[in-house]
Amino acid sequence: MKTARLLLGTLLAVAGLAVSAYGAGKFAVNPLGGVSMTVALNDAKLLAAHRADLKVLRVEGNSMLPFFGPGAVLVVKELATEKLRAGMVVVYTNRFNETVAHRLVGSSVAGWTASGYNNTEVDSTPVTAANLIGVVYATFHSDARPVDALAMASVQATPVALAASAR
Repeated sequence: MKTARLLLGTLLAVAGLAVSAYGAGKFAVNPLGGVSMTVALNDAKLLAAHRADLKVLRVEGNSMLPFFGPGAVLVVKELATEKLRAGMVVVYTNRFNETVAHRLVGSSVAGWTASGYNNTEVDSTPVTAANLIGVVYATFHSDARPVDALAMASVQATPVALAASAR
């Protein structure tokens, strides 16, 4: 079984996809693009430059695989909470002051419940008008390769959206 997993990971890597192990032997594929993180960031910033209601964030974490993972760049659009619907992928600030990118799974009196696609539990912080940053408007996939020292400053200056375990 371990050999089969390694072979699967190697085949997908050759095809331009990255594989991440996810609990109990499950695997999720990270859709990698054929461009560097720098190019993905620049493309996202070009899109966002045309509208004041768009923000650019880079992704860290695996909870939203196979939709996006490490190396992805998100363009997030401001949206009123009244327009939210189950299944939308939102970015919000949780009670630990972390910026999180997860999908909406349901609503309640307290707000919307969110969860990473690969998480077995929902997030402990409801999504409300007070903590909603916006909805994912576009995703740019990079090859997630390290960037040179000159470009690293641009990458590090880009805010991070966590696609992580529920907290």
